[in-house]
Amino acid sequence: MHDSPPLSGRNVLARFALIGLVLIVMVLAFGYVSGWLTPHRLTAQRLVNQLQANAGVFAGYRRNHAKGVCVAGYFDSNGQAQVYSDALVFTPGRTPVVGRFAIPGGNPYAPDGSVPIRSLALRFTQANGQQWRTGMNSMPVFPVATPQAFYELLQAQQPDPSTGKPDSTKIGAFFAAHPETAAFREWVKTAKPSASYATESYWSLNAFVLVDANGEKHPVRWRVVPETSDTSTGGSDADYLEADLTRRLAQGPRHWHLIVTLANPGDPTDDATKTWPSDRREIDAGTLVLTGTETQESGECRDINYDPTVLPHGIEISGDPLLPARSAAYATSYLRRTSEEAHLPGTAVATSNPETKP
Repeated sequence: MHDSPPLSGRNVLARFALIGLVLIVMVLAFGYVSGWLTPHRLTAQRLVNQLQANAGVFAGYRRNHAKGVCVAGYFDSNGQAQVYSDALVFTPGRTPVVGRFAIPGGNPYAPDGSVPIRSLALRFTQANGQQWRTGMNSMPVFPVATPQAFYELLQAQQPDPSTGKPDSTKIGAFFAAHPETAAFREWVKTAKPSASYATESYWSLNAFVLVDANGEKHPVRWRVVPETSDTSTGGSDADYLEADLTRRLAQGPRHWHLIVTLANPGDPTDDATKTWPSDRREIDAGTLVLTGTETQESGECRDINYDPTVLPHGIEISGDPLLPARSAAYATSYLRRTSEEAHLPGTAVATSNPETKP
């Protein structure tokens, strides 16, 4: 073995210059992401701050969908989606699931009938350790297409300090300036708070991409559809949804079918305000089976960040700009609530962060 020749002064300076350049690029990138260099650019921090301005801050709770309940069960794949994705979750067999039902908003004490929308978040843990996380809502379209528009909608909905309620004039002006909200506004005209989490369908809203064993990509959306449903609405108790779910699961597991919709060429995959035509090919990929429930204060779902960009090999995000924005906002909310939990009376400081797992 021969010794390497000593570096010349010029080479040393060149290497230090390269290291310095890399450090500068890293600092600039971090500054851009944090909003230091562009103070008027929308950041996850500003978005979450606006959620807090609208609902208040409830220490230890999510900044949106704060009121919820943990559920557990499994996904029983029938193998029908396997031809479109080589994700292990689609091979025939069972994959364990930890989920969470919730209602929108940052107030964990809000009455269940205060909003007509319900949500379902799921974490599938494959046998190889990879995870698929998804957050779905009981509506077929999202009101806006971009993070900036969502931020402006939140601003319009901020309660007036003098009344404690949103200013209808500001909301009306927002909708007038955003015609892309038309489909959502049409849906919400007839939407009513349902009587049960268990009888709702839940849509992914955003498009994703399935990747098959040959590397071919297939743009898709998905939804879960209950085997039993009804149209009854509401309940007199402020917390009727969790009570109803606990009662139903005590009687036996609840079942939903995972329906994957394949896009045709030209279908929008970067705009959650637009639905796809009803004649698109659909695949029943298997059955979601929920078997039990726990409170969100002590259940396994408490420490899960249901970031929809956490995906296994065989599923990828689309070009929808809402997806990276959701990921960043969820991470900001997670960091804030877990740091608060560490300081709440009677709680132990966590020794590890479960969100660093794949």
